[in-house]
Amino acid sequence: MDVETGTESELVLIGGCYEQIIFGYRIKKPGQNWNPEPDFTHHAHTASLTTVAINDCYVATGSKDETIQLYNMKKKIDQGSLLYHDGTITCLEFYGNTHLLSGAEDGLICVWDIKRWDCLQTIRAHKGHVSSLSVHPSGKLALSVGTDKTLRTWNLIDGKSAFIKNINRNAHIVQWSPAGDNYIVVSNNELDVYNLMTASIHGTIVSKTRISSVKFITESIVAIAGDEEYVRLYNTNTKTCLSEFKAHDTRVKVMHFFSIAQSHVLATASSDGYIKLWQIDIKKIQSCPVLLSKVNTSARLTCLAVWLSIPQSITQRIEEQVTQCEGDKSSIKLSKQKKVKFKEATLDGGKHPQKRKREILYKREKAVETKKKEKEKASNEHFSVV
Repeated sequence: MDVETGTESELVLIGGCYEQIIFGYRIKKPGQNWNPEPDFTHHAHTASLTTVAINDCYVATGSKDETIQLYNMKKKIDQGSLLYHDGTITCLEFYGNTHLLSGAEDGLICVWDIKRWDCLQTIRAHKGHVSSLSVHPSGKLALSVGTDKTLRTWNLIDGKSAFIKNINRNAHIVQWSPAGDNYIVVSNNELDVYNLMTASIHGTIVSKTRISSVKFITESIVAIAGDEEYVRLYNTNTKTCLSEFKAHDTRVKVMHFFSIAQSHVLATASSDGYIKLWQIDIKKIQSCPVLLSKVNTSARLTCLAVWLSIPQSITQRIEEQVTQCEGDKSSIKLSKQKKVKFKEATLDGGKHPQKRKREILYKREKAVETKKKEKEKASNEHFSVV
């Protein structure tokens, strides 16, 4: 995310961990002062956190407890939860201020309307788990990879499959480049670079260890972290390593890249509990990044994001741009016939109707199965008597 602002801006480092807690550390004047101050902690889930996503207003977290928790950062309130998936939430991604996409171990991708938190579409994406998803900057397409060893392209205008590619291995990361001209697919320690026009691999970057996180710095430069303490910057065109630096004392778990106050910053989180901010000089990419600040969460971190507080003047400008684009059919816009409302399934804080619905369906299936077995048993007994 790229936000060029003055001293009015703030940012919050968002970290999730195995201990079911989400942390928030606020930096009040990025560019002048990079010292993180404790802002909040919240016991977010009943199981470890797996993923986190942010947009201008919300933070969404996913967990092994099969729920998505929502937080309104502007109002500083717990917005509630979304229940639909039957499995660990594996990936979350916002598309601007209009939609949230979620993927899980149940093989589904759900598209959520942020205004009313309705589930607009459920996509049966993979036969196995959905491991990762990424939305194209235009909002037209989405990519997903899963444990069925396929890479799938989705038309987000109608929610239908556009292309399926058998990659013959389980990929765990897929990601579009900032401009959307290329995308990368990661499997174990290999990163394949694809071209959008040809949909074919035009190069592979091989890491020394299993790749845990990848973030685009520019259209042709990526930061790669593996199961080690180093972060390396690669050129996706030449497939060469531009620089490397020791980010943590133990393996780097996850990264997040953003630009603010004319600074390009890579945030890293490690199993050692530290979140660190590194300033990257794009013009001198081969030089070692400068450590801006660090904070010790004393937790086993699993996911990371950086929420940016945008000044009112910039917010108004963005809203005007969104308003101008509302009539553009090229972005996510699913047909009304396929829209399924789940208002009651969201933020009521009590028993969730969708969960009850699944329980009722489960009981009905069990009842039908029991009756079938009783009939078969009665039939067998009758046959034996005769």
